[in-house]
Amino acid sequence: MTAPLTEAEVSDGARAFLAAVGVAPEVLELRPDYRVIVMVAEGLEPGPPDQISEELLSHAELRARIALGGQAPDEVPQVADWRAAYKAFGAKPQRTRPSVEALLRRLDAGLPRVDRLTDAYNAVSIANLVPVGGEDLDQYQGPARLVRAAGDEEFDTTAHGEPAIEHPRPGEVIWRDEAGVTCRQWNWRQCTRTRITTATANAVFIIDGLAALGRDGLTAAGDDLASSLLRLSPQAAIASRLI
Repeated sequence: MTAPLTEAEVSDGARAFLAAVGVAPEVLELRPDYRVIVMVAEGLEPGPPDQISEELLSHAELRARIALGGQAPDEVPQVADWRAAYKAFGAKPQRTRPSVEALLRRLDAGLPRVDRLTDAYNAVSIANLVPVGGEDLDQYQGPARLVRAAGDEEFDTTAHGEPAIEHPRPGEVIWRDEAGVTCRQWNWRQCTRTRITTATANAVFIIDGLAALGRDGLTAAGDDLASSLLRLSPQAAIASRLI
């Protein structure tokens, strides 16, 4: 189901993108409890970190510390669920951590401040104990699809400060479009091509949920993200789809 979240209407192109997002059956065979909210937002106001994004992230850091209650991130059920999902397709979560765990492990030092939009979705991730990714919608070639990799897909990244092309392992769970991998190992690392920058005005956000999060937890994270984006960009048009 696709539902508008604001009075402003997203473009036909954004709606078509949202409608075409897919999750392959072989991914659901690994985790039948998997649910995802995909959200498109147009007319965003990008830029470097500012007072609003700082407030969002600092408040989220406080919420995350309370949620952890002194536990290590991997002891929290919502994170442990993702570590189990990684192991199911052969990943080693102690080396390549689920994105939410990686962020939570940086709480003591404070999360990096990247840009307005990235800081907003990172805030939603740690506050709700859920993996959240954000990418530049205009850089996509075709819709986003969650699949298990053949192994020959291209993933553009950086290595030693230089552009590099990597390939996922066969069977790895990846997000991809027609051009290649957009995110490796479900939600571990995003590619360079579609990353959000200080010039991104149209974006797609992916909120991954497993059983420990609960249906209400996934919905709450989606509502949190939408309200955060509208606080940053009051004139934005936002729509989402639950799969």
